[in-house]
Amino acid sequence: MKLFLVKDLNHLQIGKYAEYLAKMEFILYGFDVFTPELDHKGIDFIVRKDEMTYFDIQVKSSRDLNYIFFSKSKFELRKNLYAVIVIFTGESKSDLYLIPSLTWKKKKDSLFVFHEYKDKKSPPEYGLNLSQKNLPSLEKFKFENVLEEFSKK
Repeated sequence: MKLFLVKDLNHLQIGKYAEYLAKMEFILYGFDVFTPELDHKGIDFIVRKDEMTYFDIQVKSSRDLNYIFFSKSKFELRKNLYAVIVIFTGESKSDLYLIPSLTWKKKKDSLFVFHEYKDKKSPPEYGLNLSQKNLPSLEKFKFENVLEEFSKK
């Protein structure tokens, strides 16, 4: 049986793979993970820490360093909304980042951007410019690092 490499997966497959990878990481850290029946609000899954604390998670992935965006209508900045970014860096290696959605409210720089697109066809969006230049700014959002603070909430 042939083992597929990340480069062999199509766009939908890589997205689903990233989503399951993110879910498994949360499970490994002891969180409960729930998947909504409908994905009409852009929430890929919900993570529960305890009976009173839960977080909505939206996952995006990239095989190359490029631009990732979240439609403003499905990514309303709030305290309990997080983005998991999965960057596939090799044949099977991946780096995961956990970014609070409020980061886009606090920072506007070359990494974290907002495009209003006033009077344009495209709807407003929050973006992430993934590049070699911006990777150092992304380091503080490494999954394991943010998860420690995430667990305290």
